[in-house]
Amino acid sequence: MFPFVTTILRALRRGPATRRYPYEVRPPMAGSRGHLVNEPDTCIYCGLCVRRCPAGALAVTREPKSWTLDPYRCILCAYCVEVCPKKCLRMEPSHVRAAS
Repeated sequence: MFPFVTTILRALRRGPATRRYPYEVRPPMAGSRGHLVNEPDTCIYCGLCVRRCPAGALAVTREPKSWTLDPYRCILCAYCVEVCPKKCLRMEPSHVRAAS
């Protein structure tokens, strides 16, 4: 008959080959960087993270004490985490979900 009939029958017997994404979320893989998190209570707004960021994704101002991250420019290299003197920056392994 047709050569793909055995493939179809095998797929029907085994079930779906992929994960049902919105309902079954995969746990983060070991070593994945995920996204950058800042703790503003411990941040001293020194600007070392801004100078170390190769993508220029961070902006820090001392006077109004603001810290902003452009998530579309950030390359998740974690250089800012390494250089932070107060260790208020960290990489979370889970990815940020878009608000719906």
